[in-house]
Amino acid sequence: MKLNIINYSYFKIQILSKLFVLLIFLLFPFFGNSQNDTEVFLMDINTTPNNFEVSNFRNISNNPGYNSQPSFADNENLLFAGTQNGQTEIMQFAINLKEKKRINMPTNGGEYSPQKFPKSNKIAAVRLDTTGVQGLYAYDYDNLENGKNKLLLPNVEVAYFAFHDNARIIASELGGNQLNLIIANLETNLVENYISNSGRSIHNVPNSNSVSYTLINEDKNHDIYLLDIDGDKESYFVCQLPVGIQDHCWLSETKLVLGSGSKLYEYNLFGNQEWKEVADLSSFNISEITRIAVSPNGKRLALVAETKQ
Repeated sequence: MKLNIINYSYFKIQILSKLFVLLIFLLFPFFGNSQNDTEVFLMDINTTPNNFEVSNFRNISNNPGYNSQPSFADNENLLFAGTQNGQTEIMQFAINLKEKKRINMPTNGGEYSPQKFPKSNKIAAVRLDTTGVQGLYAYDYDNLENGKNKLLLPNVEVAYFAFHDNARIIASELGGNQLNLIIANLETNLVENYISNSGRSIHNVPNSNSVSYTLINEDKNHDIYLLDIDGDKESYFVCQLPVGIQDHCWLSETKLVLGSGSKLYEYNLFGNQEWKEVADLSSFNISEITRIAVSPNGKRLALVAETKQ
């Protein structure tokens, strides 16, 4: 594995050529138990080269406890990890119907980071059992109430992940006092150790074969890298996240977005190559934005934040 400083002219050519052919962490308890109450918010967005408009902002979890880790199953359904009866479950919000419900049978642990398989009607989620055992499981979307689930990668303690395709994931695995990035095949159980000291924010880049992930640098901040998963598997440095920020997402194949405090910031790979404020959400009485996700069609954005007291 090789890390490279990104050549933006080269990267632009690579992205444009593919347009037409073409996931500071805490150890156990690893997820929400040590965090403040958080809510999942949803909004409509309209982005142009010069504008970033937010409308229809609403709290879709509206629930005490830990509500986080949103991901879009499709343009009309949002998944997230939500607290119910003292346990974290897989929650679904049907956007057009404005309905929220738990979609898994309760297990002996909590479910986190729910994501739909790209080309299968199944959901994957990280389960943290009461015994402390942690693993990645698959749940049948069409028959979730039967409680059946399957451990996908035996003996691999997946913490955060993103699907590259229906068979392969890029994940941060628990390893001692840090996270380590792996590439895993869910069909063959083949796991490739890629690089150490990774972060929790892993995302596919739209309209490309690349995946973005973060590494913790010497200053304990997070840097974003691109990994060409279908090519030579080299990584290219993109940019550093602002101090104290762990999460990012892609608005398009050339634009990143993140939240800090109560504001949203955008990074244009072919612009000034700096984080630029694009929206101030303080009027919605939120603070401490963390996780963030964009719908496949780019028209909706979900984020996690605390509500101001």
